[in-house]
Amino acid sequence: MNDLQSLTIEAIQNAYSQGLETPTSLILKLRQQALAQAEFNPWITLLSEEELGAYLDALKLKPIASCPLWGVPFAIKDNIDLAHVPTSAACEAFTYVPEKSATVTSRLIEAGAIPLGKTNLDQFATGLVGTRSPFGEGKNVFNPDYISGGSSAGSAIATALGQVSFALGTDTAGSGRVPAAFNNLIGHKPTKGLISSHGVVPACKSLDSVSIFGLTAGDVAAVLDVAIGDMASESDPYSRENHPFNTAQYWSDAPPITFEFGVPDELDFDGDAEAEALFWSTSEALETLGGTAVRIKFAPFLSAARLLYEGPWVAERVWATQDVAAEKMLPVIKAVLATAKKFNVIDVFDAQYKLQALKKVCDEEVERVDFILTPTAPTCYLRSDINKDPISLNSKLGTYTNFMNLLDYAATAVSVGKLSSHVSWGVTLFSSAFTDVRLLSYAGALQRRLKLKLGATRHSLTSEIKIGRIAPKEFVDVVVCGAHLDGQPLNWQLVDRHSVLKKVTKTTANYALYALPDGKRPALVPVRDQTGAAIEVEVWRMPMAQLGSFVAGIPSPLGIGKVTLESGENLPGFICEEGGLTGAEDISRFGSWRTYLAATNKQE
Repeated sequence: MNDLQSLTIEAIQNAYSQGLETPTSLILKLRQQALAQAEFNPWITLLSEEELGAYLDALKLKPIASCPLWGVPFAIKDNIDLAHVPTSAACEAFTYVPEKSATVTSRLIEAGAIPLGKTNLDQFATGLVGTRSPFGEGKNVFNPDYISGGSSAGSAIATALGQVSFALGTDTAGSGRVPAAFNNLIGHKPTKGLISSHGVVPACKSLDSVSIFGLTAGDVAAVLDVAIGDMASESDPYSRENHPFNTAQYWSDAPPITFEFGVPDELDFDGDAEAEALFWSTSEALETLGGTAVRIKFAPFLSAARLLYEGPWVAERVWATQDVAAEKMLPVIKAVLATAKKFNVIDVFDAQYKLQALKKVCDEEVERVDFILTPTAPTCYLRSDINKDPISLNSKLGTYTNFMNLLDYAATAVSVGKLSSHVSWGVTLFSSAFTDVRLLSYAGALQRRLKLKLGATRHSLTSEIKIGRIAPKEFVDVVVCGAHLDGQPLNWQLVDRHSVLKKVTKTTANYALYALPDGKRPALVPVRDQTGAAIEVEVWRMPMAQLGSFVAGIPSPLGIGKVTLESGENLPGFICEEGGLTGAEDISRFGSWRTYLAATNKQE
């Protein structure tokens, strides 16, 4: 391992190309490392050298150029199938040996990734603690007295210790995010249905999501790209087609010049002042990257979160374990599932109606900003405290995670520092479905800003910044300067398209404003010399789907181009075609269309 800068995908590929390692030498070293660090209880099944040899032999037949994960080691949560290796879901009585791998596992192996084994979890993926396993309690990599977080405990531990480059988990209620926060990783919960759940033992089948742990946001984006694959012939009825701009080629750890992020108006850190301080310092870090914090109403999200375990969705967990005798389960799992008995059929529909009403309110808050920032969990607990109070403390850990799949959001957990216990603590960035790569881009920028080590290793991020393509958003900010201004005659064209006034601002001092001969419209024109002026404009946020019809209705000589604002933003806005100023009057001295109308008694 000393020959590698880190276990990032890039570092591994560089080591192979430079002859510092081969897949065989690296994988066998990592297996020995995993055996030496067994006290953390990350593994249920570690593949033998013979089993690994079969994958390594198959790798030799695969062309490196067409295998983006060639020779990259990874771990698989033991509720996800790997062919001919037992799947236990941390319950010996449930264990079976699948003939085929899960769809997501197959895609990763086809791309050249090498599975090191199957990892430990909270039994039947029911828990956020990592201690609910007959295969040993998952221990935090920084302080073994503390929980690792769950249910994907082993996947996070193995990745943080540098035994694998990345790992698969599942995330129904936070299992792919809480362990990432406590073990200094990036943990991404993809859009529900984006990664196939075919070959995954269900927890709540309608809500489950295969998650990814990685050392860097860029690695997670690269793995996500492979894991999604082609869903056209997918046998998973909950699978969904990806959106065209939600791919790794649009990942970048250089953020936009400006962005807005939501901050909850009510926060719970369970009395942990250190965690609270880390949250606010993270908010400040995002502001230094160009972000503006926007206070959002968080009560509806919390109400949705309570529905997951306090509502009838717990019955889905009973459905998934109906063939397992209750006496074969851990007592705490049995107790959780027993709560389903208090719900009837009417309760199911009542909860669905409540959730739909809450989603409309929550979506309005999400659409106000580029993403919402929350703690991943209020704080981290001692394993001994969890064992004394396994239900309520587990519930507390889900404060900021339980609502995510119910409301159909994507979410990325990012570690942001350590508590005095030396345990890592982190935040989550979330937004609407199919914003996965955008969230991972913001996470990458934040990770680079904070300059933390990778996992529990001594390695840091490389200095190179990756600039990807810029993906269009669900909303586009449009600059208007004349008849579309608030209160002006054509403003209805924005309002009818559900556009919202974002701000009143000015351009840079490099523009001229003209009144067109019809007297009803201005033309904003860039100038290259020193005679320009800063012109007052408005920025309206418009749904991307409405932009085409809006542009199509703009009459000549006006059109849409790029307008530079005093903030440095370069946004779509009204410009004038070449030759369109014939007979127009230069009104730049007024500084705005409204001022011109008032001064010339033309105000509508």
